[in-house]
Amino acid sequence: MQHWLDGRPASAIDLQNRGLAYGDGVFETIAVRRGRPSLLGLHLERLALGCSRLAIPLDLPLVRDELLRFAQALGEGVAKLVVTRGDGLRGYASAPDTPARRLLLAGPAPAYPSRNAEHGVTLFACQTRLAEQPRLAGLKHLNRLEQVLARAEWQGSDPAEGLMRDTSGRVIEGVYSNLFLVRDGALLTADLGRCGVAGVMRAALIDAVRPAGLAVRVTDLALTDLAQADEVFLCNSLYGVWPVVRHAELSWSPGPVTRKLQALAQTLLDA
Repeated sequence: MQHWLDGRPASAIDLQNRGLAYGDGVFETIAVRRGRPSLLGLHLERLALGCSRLAIPLDLPLVRDELLRFAQALGEGVAKLVVTRGDGLRGYASAPDTPARRLLLAGPAPAYPSRNAEHGVTLFACQTRLAEQPRLAGLKHLNRLEQVLARAEWQGSDPAEGLMRDTSGRVIEGVYSNLFLVRDGALLTADLGRCGVAGVMRAALIDAVRPAGLAVRVTDLALTDLAQADEVFLCNSLYGVWPVVRHAELSWSPGPVTRKLQALAQTLLDA
């Protein structure tokens, strides 16, 4: 399938695009199933927040319409939606009234090993730390160099993920997923007010479990919290939920809360 630029099939972008030059933009990676984008509302909500925070003009109804048409044409796979500030000349300052550019990139559904969901995964201890920048915290902006460096620390698919901390040593997230701990029947997940990506599946799970009475604490996490956890799991909007069974000398078994949320995540992705 062809990629799209500003709603039309394209195979290239302008070399002066600010997304390429400065990472000046945001993106969403969206599972497409049966011609429909999964978790569309939450993806668009985060996209709008990112564009607002970066002061990038965004026609959200237009983006939604393009994404729906793109997903229908794709059928099954992954749609990567990229919004950049547009094209510009050399220099950090952007020209006024520059229109944003919208890229839609088609890809196949990722072929993750079934054992990741069934038996759980090991977390690699990444040495690369996440810088604390509250103005960008939570956003899925185009500068992913920290994640690129972290992923280069190990090779292959086992371990399946890496654990990332910030420069103060707090536990934040996986390289491409969010982290949850289960302790005494409650969920704990990192406060992303300083750094990290506020994942769409993370938001969907929090929204879904709170009305059911399952307590969720968004808080600072340390490595000692991992040691005290009864269950640990990862989530993202492509694979749903993976139990974590090992990190360094720590180990866990996939527990009942993780399995319950794993089933819930699949329901959310299939909706």
